[in-house]
Amino acid sequence: MHYPNDSIRRTKIGWFLLIGLTVIFMFLYLKSALIPGPIDPAITKYFSFAMADKARIYNSTPRILFIVKFVLQIFLLFWLIFSSRGQRFFQRIQRTCRNYTLTSVISILSIWLLSKVLALPFSYYTGYYWQKVWGFSTQTPGGWWIDYLKNTGIDLLTFLIGGLLFFWLVNRFQRYWWLVGAILFSLWLVIAHYFLPVIISPLFNDFEPLTDPAIVNMVDDLAQRAGLNIDSVFVMDASRQTTLANAYFSGVGTTKRIVIYDTLLDNYSLPEIKAVIAHEIGHWRNNDIVHGLLYGIIGTFIFFALLRILLKPWLSNNRNKPPQLWAALQLALILLLFVSTPLQNGISREMELRADRFSLELTGDLSGEIQLQKNLASRSLSDLSPPRFIVWFSYSHPPALSRINSLEKVYIETQDSAHSAK
Repeated sequence: MHYPNDSIRRTKIGWFLLIGLTVIFMFLYLKSALIPGPIDPAITKYFSFAMADKARIYNSTPRILFIVKFVLQIFLLFWLIFSSRGQRFFQRIQRTCRNYTLTSVISILSIWLLSKVLALPFSYYTGYYWQKVWGFSTQTPGGWWIDYLKNTGIDLLTFLIGGLLFFWLVNRFQRYWWLVGAILFSLWLVIAHYFLPVIISPLFNDFEPLTDPAIVNMVDDLAQRAGLNIDSVFVMDASRQTTLANAYFSGVGTTKRIVIYDTLLDNYSLPEIKAVIAHEIGHWRNNDIVHGLLYGIIGTFIFFALLRILLKPWLSNNRNKPPQLWAALQLALILLLFVSTPLQNGISREMELRADRFSLELTGDLSGEIQLQKNLASRSLSDLSPPRFIVWFSYSHPPALSRINSLEKVYIETQDSAHSAK
């Protein structure tokens, strides 16, 4: 007799803590976005105050819109789950469809469509209009819509398959659905990381093997010094979408590769390109994709265990679970992902700093490394003095000044070690 009461109490405590932490983070994020505080005078060693002011203006609007969109998403899900109209919405679906599978499909698609319609103005404004205003987007409106529809199609397919699989799990495995779900989702993470570079990414851009002899020789030299055999370096035609420069490391197993934006090759000096490639080789050498996957799998099991507690009110003993369960799942997930964002980004920032250190050790070129960070920050209008909370909460990479200071510290330590060895 005590177990049901204990279960209900755990569920109430879980939702109370989750919502409470979400509200605190939302308030602190919005406060930091609206009142970012004074610009750190230390930035003047590498940047101007005018540049810092300009970057603040560019970054403030997307930050505010991020929170506004998040709040609206939460209200939508709360309305669907708890309001009388939301209840009638699901009852109407059940009466119209009658068949349980069809009811599940329509419920999943309805929630997906409502969420997409709500998010579309924000996606268009921050993803296209704001980038166009500031001179970063090279796309036409039609080009942006084509990419958006491709993304939407992929999202719809995964959302529908995931939703049907979820209903099958909770109906088939009454007690252990969360464990089976965590195992299946972990497998999906591995499969997605494997196929992302060879199936999904080519839907949006063309990827060609690196052919520039000078840079190919540079890659071979860096790889040899790093003790790696790297023959998968690709150039992406990012210029079809943006003026911004970047590079990244992706894939697992036979699909591992380093991808360089063509905007980086066209607009940056050879020492800067060398620093970028050395940084990505650092990710390769440190097995950061594999480590990220392991963290993701651990997080998956924790999330599913928490979902087992949070979704208890909608997990009746009946064979067919109510369609409202899918809306409750979306609410729980969006809140869990939100409050866990600082942990995820903290891990990412540490990986980036390790790759920076490896890059400097590999190139030995402090001036090239610093010039790269200066140009990347200036040309992308990165916030040069971001509020501490926003860095802690949402930055997957350290701010430019932090990266430069870290590089200088590593360089000094390396020089001191070299002198001590003599």
